[in-house]
Amino acid sequence: MTSSRTAICSGCVILATLAAGPTIMAGQHGATGGEWRSYAGDPGSTKYSPLAEITSENVGNLAIAWRWASVDGRLDLDELRAQHPALQVANDTANVSINGLKGTPLMVGDALYLSTALSQVAAIDATTGQTRWVYDPQSYAAGIPIMVLGFSNRGLTYWSDGEQERIIWATGDARLHAVDAQTGQPVLEFGDGGSVDLMRGIPRARRNPPPINYSVTSPPVVCNDVIIVGSAVSDQPRFKESPPGHVRGFDARTGELRWTFRTIPDPGETGYDTWEDGAASYTGNANVWTMMSADPELGYAYLPVGNATNDHYGGHRPGTNLFANSLVCVECETGERVWHFQLVHHDLWDYDPPAAPTLVDIVVDGQPIQAVAQVTKHAFTFVFDRLTGDPVWPIDERPVPASTVPGEWTSPTQPFPTRPPPFDRQGVTESDLIDFTPELRAEAVEILRDYVYGPIFTPPSLIGTGPRDTRGTIELPGYTGGANWNGAAVDPETGFLYVGSTTQPIIPALVELGPDRSNLRYTRGRMRPPAGPDGLPLFKGPYGRITAIDLNRGAIAWQRANGRGSPAIRDHARLRDVALPPLGGGRDFLLVTATLLFSGQQTPGVDGTWVLAARDKSSGELLAEVPLPGRTIGSPMTYEVDGRQYVALTVRGSRDNPPELVALALP
Repeated sequence: MTSSRTAICSGCVILATLAAGPTIMAGQHGATGGEWRSYAGDPGSTKYSPLAEITSENVGNLAIAWRWASVDGRLDLDELRAQHPALQVANDTANVSINGLKGTPLMVGDALYLSTALSQVAAIDATTGQTRWVYDPQSYAAGIPIMVLGFSNRGLTYWSDGEQERIIWATGDARLHAVDAQTGQPVLEFGDGGSVDLMRGIPRARRNPPPINYSVTSPPVVCNDVIIVGSAVSDQPRFKESPPGHVRGFDARTGELRWTFRTIPDPGETGYDTWEDGAASYTGNANVWTMMSADPELGYAYLPVGNATNDHYGGHRPGTNLFANSLVCVECETGERVWHFQLVHHDLWDYDPPAAPTLVDIVVDGQPIQAVAQVTKHAFTFVFDRLTGDPVWPIDERPVPASTVPGEWTSPTQPFPTRPPPFDRQGVTESDLIDFTPELRAEAVEILRDYVYGPIFTPPSLIGTGPRDTRGTIELPGYTGGANWNGAAVDPETGFLYVGSTTQPIIPALVELGPDRSNLRYTRGRMRPPAGPDGLPLFKGPYGRITAIDLNRGAIAWQRANGRGSPAIRDHARLRDVALPPLGGGRDFLLVTATLLFSGQQTPGVDGTWVLAARDKSSGELLAEVPLPGRTIGSPMTYEVDGRQYVALTVRGSRDNPPELVALALP
C-alpha cells in the first residue's frame, strides 16, 4: 500500500533549526488586542482569547447586551422565488431558508462582520448591535447551492496591508468576493469588479442547469497575502463523475489565481497511482468543505481534505485514494505540498476530517513541539509536528474487516493513533446498549441481533441479503457522530484541547438507482439511526460530551456530558422512576478564554431553555448557564470594546422570526 507520509521540502531543514528555540509561533497564539480577526480567533484555529473580565465569580451575571436579526429576514422569499426560476428546482422550496446563520462574526476595531445564510455580509456596531452597512451579492439568483445542503454560510475572513482593509468571503454560487471593510463597497480591482468565479478551471463544475453542483460554505483562510479557498461538492451524487475539490490560492490584492493544489492528482503527480483503473480521471469530491488553518510565520497552510465520490461505496474508485481523507500541509506562497498524512484509506464511512486542524505548541517528554491536532468524525485526534508531519505519538496500521458489498475495494488496514485515546465511543458491542433498566437492555439485545455490527471500520453492507444483515450495518460513530465542523478549541497556556462530540450511530443504506438514473453501482440511500426500544436510543448515553485532552501527555484530562439531555428521553414513560445521569446530546460549540470554557449547548439547560454554558477549564465543572433566545447554531467568539468584554454567537430563529446574532456582557 502506498505510504501516507512523504518527505518534507528541502527548505524545511532551516525552519526546523529555527524552531529549536523558544519562539512561539503567531499562528497558534489566539486572538489578540481584544479583537477576533479570524473565524476561530486566529489563523491557527485555536478559538482562544486572553480576555479575562468575565470570570468564574461573575459569569452568572452575563446578560444579553443586544440582539441583531439576520438581514436575510428583510428579503421576501416568495418574491425571490418568483423572480429567480432557479430557486424553484423540483418545486423544492424547503431549502430556500434563511435559518443557516451558522457564521461566527469577525471583530476588528469597533465593528463586527457577519455573513448570512444567503451570503449577504453585514457590518455591525460592536457595542450597540446597529447595522452599519450590508452588501448583497445576490448569489441566491443562481439557485439553490447543492440541493442536499441548501443555503448556508459559516463565515468570512479579513485582510489588511496596514492601509487597505477588506472583508473576503465565498458564496453559495461559488464566487469569491471582496468589499471594503469600512464602506461595504466592492473592491473593483479584485477579480472581475470585486469577485472571482471559483468554478473557472474546475472540471465538471456547473451552475446550469440548476441545482448548483459546486459551492462554498466555509470561510477562506488568509496566509501572507494569499487567500486559500476550499469548496463544497455534494456527497450524495448520482454519477461517479463529479467536480474535484482542488484547493486554490488567490492574491489578496488582485484576486489573481496564484496556485492550485490538486486533491485528486494528475498523471505523474504524487498519489496518482493510489487511484487504480484510471479512477482519478473522473472521480470528484476530495474537497475541503470545512475550515482550514495556517501558520503565517512558517508560511504553511493545513488542509483537511474530505472524501471522494461517493462516500459509502468506493467500487468505482479502487485504491487508497490520495489525497482524500488526508491532512495536507502546503506552502502558502506556492501551494507546494510539504507533507501529508492520510487519516482514512479508501473511505467507506464518510469519515472525512470535518474541522479545521488546531495549531498549538506543546511539550512532550521534555521536548517542545510545534504541533497540529486534527479531530475526526470517528473520534480520533491525530497529532503531528506541524513542520515535518511526523506523528507526535505512533500511529499504527491495524487490520480491519473487508467489505462484502459486490464490486467494493477495501483497504486491508487503517490508521489508529496510539495517543490520545478516542474521545467518543467507537464500534458496537452489546456492552454499549441502553441499560437504564434490565428490561430495556434485554429488548435492545434482541434488536441488535438483526444488524451487522462490530469494531470501528466495519464496512457498510447491503440490506436484505442474508440472515444477519437484513437491516444493514450499524456504524458508530456515524457520519454525523464524533466531531464535526464545530471542531475543537485549545488553551495555548496549558495545551488542553477541548472537543465537543456526539455518540450518533447510523445505518449507511446503499441503494441501486438503475442505469437510467445513475452510473454508480450503489449510492447512498436514506440514512437513519437504529431504533431502540419504545422509541428510545438503542445505545446508552451520554449522547453528547465535551472532552478535555492534555496534548502534552496525550491523555484525557476530563470528560463530561454536555447537558441534561433530551426531554424526550428524560421524560419517557419507561424512565419516569429512573434516576438518570446527565445524558447530553449534540456537539457543543466551544470557546476558550483566559478564565473559562464556554459552550453553546446543544441540549436545553436546567430550566428547559437554550443556554450558553460556562465551565471550569481544568475540571469541566458547570459554573453557569446563561439563557439564550434560541438554540446555538454557530461558534461563539469574544471581544472587548472600551474595557468591556462581550461574548457573541448566532442562534436559530422561529417560524416567524429570523435567526439572530446575540451579544452577552456583564451589566
